[in-house]
Amino acid sequence: MLTRRGFAGFASCALCAVTGFIATDASAQGAPPVATIGYTRKILSQVDGPTPGYVTILVEAELQPGGTIARHTHPGIESTYVLEGTVEIPIEGQPTRSYKQGDTYQVPAGMPHAGGKPSDTKVRLATTYVVEKDKPLVSPA
Repeated sequence: MLTRRGFAGFASCALCAVTGFIATDASAQGAPPVATIGYTRKILSQVDGPTPGYVTILVEAELQPGGTIARHTHPGIESTYVLEGTVEIPIEGQPTRSYKQGDTYQVPAGMPHAGGKPSDTKVRLATTYVVEKDKPLVSPA
């Protein structure tokens, strides 16, 4: 079980790595909507940094059974922790993998990715984005 403290540690590690698809108000960063079905997200926090010109956004997302996530990119790194369910993520240049509760994955900046085949169960994700501040958070790919 992921505790609040454990999750905070995970989020901190994701930031340190500065090496997901938020959108909530992708429009807040001027992004055109990316077509999704059964996908919702909620911004939990948003702060400037870790360096000038970047913003860090923490999101909880839900993908309903049969839902899909369209192919898209982000202007920064996506680090995701699977809270519930199993999700298949095709990331360009990598084999498509399935991630289950407790797994994590990262998507490099600008790398096209999507939700693979629809899940039979609800999927919940906690995602940290470290993205360029004045660029659309989500762009169709």
